[in-house]
Amino acid sequence: MSQGNNTPLGIGLMIATTFIFAVQDGLSRHLASEYNVLMVVMIRYWFFAAFVMAVASRRAGGIRAAAQTTQPVLQAFRGILLASEICVMVLAFTILGLVESHAVFTCYPLLVAALSGPILGESVGWRRWAAIAVGFVGVLIILQPGMGVFDPAALIPLLAAAMFAVYGLLTRYAAKADNTATSFFWTGVAGAVTMTLAGIWFWEPMTGPDWLVMACLCVTGISGHWLLIRVYEVAEASAVQPFAYFQLAFASVIGLSFFGEEVRANVIAGAAIIVAAGLFTFWRERLQRRSRQLL
Repeated sequence: MSQGNNTPLGIGLMIATTFIFAVQDGLSRHLASEYNVLMVVMIRYWFFAAFVMAVASRRAGGIRAAAQTTQPVLQAFRGILLASEICVMVLAFTILGLVESHAVFTCYPLLVAALSGPILGESVGWRRWAAIAVGFVGVLIILQPGMGVFDPAALIPLLAAAMFAVYGLLTRYAAKADNTATSFFWTGVAGAVTMTLAGIWFWEPMTGPDWLVMACLCVTGISGHWLLIRVYEVAEASAVQPFAYFQLAFASVIGLSFFGEEVRANVIAGAAIIVAAGLFTFWRERLQRRSRQLL
C-alpha cells in the first residue's frame, strides 16, 4: 500500500469512518435485540467477505495472490478472533447499550500498549505504563466494582476490548511476513467461514423492514472498511489514530437519541480519563517513532 502524507484529508476520512462505524453499531444494536447475535453477525460477514474478495480480485495477482501466506494458522486465528470479538461487542450493545459499551471499549489502545511487550517484544517505558495505569483507573470508575452489587455484564465490553487488542497485535505481527491485502483477505474470509459455521444454526425469518436495516448494516460495514483503507493510504496511522475516539461521541449520540440510553456521571468521567490516557500513549508512540527515524 502506497502511503501519502495528506494529514488533513486523513483526519477528515477518519472522522467520517468513525461516524459510519457508530451508525453500524446502532444498526447492530437494533437487530441483535430482535434476532440472534450470531445470525446478525453472520449475515454481516457474508457481505464483508464478498467485499474483501472483490478488493482482492482488483489487485495484481487477484484472489490467489491475496490468499498466499506462509502463516495460515495465524491469519485464520486473526479472522476468527475478530469475528468473535464483534459478537461479544454486539452482545454488549444489547445488554449495556452503546454509551457504556463504547466507554469501556475505548481502553483497547491501552491494552495494545500493555500487551505489545509480551506479544511483540516491544519496549514500553514508564510513561506509557503510567498512562496505562491511569486509563484503567478510568475503567474502574465506569465499572464501579465496589459500589453496591457489581454487574458482571459490565465486563463484556472489557473482554471485547482485550480481544480486539490481541487481534491488533497479531495483525502487526503478521505484517512482518504478509502485506495488508493478504491480512485483509484472511480477516474477511476466515471470519465469514467461522460465523457461517456458528450462526447458520440460529437462522430465523426477518421482517421486511429489518431486512432493510440489515442491508444498511452491510453497506455501512463495507463503506466503513473501504474508508478505513483510504485513511491509511493518505496519511500516517500515528497522525490519524487519535481521531478514532470520535466513534465514542457518535455512538453516544446515537444511543441517547434513538435508544433512550442515559449517560451516568461516572461513565463520562471514566471515559474522559481513558481517552486522555490513550491520547498520551499515541503521542508517546509518535515521538518514539520520530526519534527512531532520526537515528
